[in-house]
Amino acid sequence: MLNLLKLKNNFFTHQFGSTLVEPFSFYSNPINHSRCLILLFVMGRYFIEIQYNGTNYHGWQIQENANTVQAEINKALSTFLQEEILVMGCGRTDTGVHAKEFFAHFDTAKTFENDFLTYKLNCILPKDISCKNVLKVNDDLHARFSATSRTYEYWITPTKNPFLTEYAYFFPQQLNINLMNDAAKLLIQQTDFSCFSKSNTDTLTNNCNITFAEWQKTDEKLIFTITADRFLRNMVRAIVGTLLEIGQEKLNKNDLQQIIASKNRSEAGTSVPAHGLYLTKVTYPTF
Repeated sequence: MLNLLKLKNNFFTHQFGSTLVEPFSFYSNPINHSRCLILLFVMGRYFIEIQYNGTNYHGWQIQENANTVQAEINKALSTFLQEEILVMGCGRTDTGVHAKEFFAHFDTAKTFENDFLTYKLNCILPKDISCKNVLKVNDDLHARFSATSRTYEYWITPTKNPFLTEYAYFFPQQLNINLMNDAAKLLIQQTDFSCFSKSNTDTLTNNCNITFAEWQKTDEKLIFTITADRFLRNMVRAIVGTLLEIGQEKLNKNDLQQIIASKNRSEAGTSVPAHGLYLTKVTYPTF
């Protein structure tokens, strides 16, 4: 006796490019020897690694009536996979902030070659966003909550450079880098960074564990690198602005200690512009 689960063909058969994907199988009942057509939609989780120039975007996260990176990624994936795709990012970069390494995840039952999807996304995405890789991952790996650390760089150019105008903060004042690095070591000893957080945010805690904070000078740039398990909104730019005041000897290391203890944003320095900030690395337990 043949028992068929009556389902419309277009419900379980998907045309994916030149590959026909049929997520179903036959099941044989050993008791009554009947056969049933069983629908097996197997959702898979994928990570995409992207880079973007944030100049023309109001940050990563989707906003009404605003151009965002997340919206562009959703649109590109939905166009290619022919289904609505909503990606979850590893964080929320602000307006004008760039990313050299950014991960997002999405779920789909469709099958594809990862390299081919990478190629097609780069054909669809605007020129200031690129897809570097697509990875099949475990279903419980989350782009945001599974990340163990994030690293940012802030670029400063001490001389006027037309090729860095949109990508580094022009700051011609003399700076004492030794004082700035000495003060930066204090950040590693602290956990509550309320003084560097934008007010009226929806975060449950302002505690972060900073594991690295250092200034380095190159031929053209002064780069501040900072790594932590998480960052508060506007935190890195506020830290950089405060350390620049220390570098100009307007503040000192003890002042920084008092600023952190105050937990008051108004006590810290002015935030530096967004265009010099880059998310450069995100780490996960498995890669």
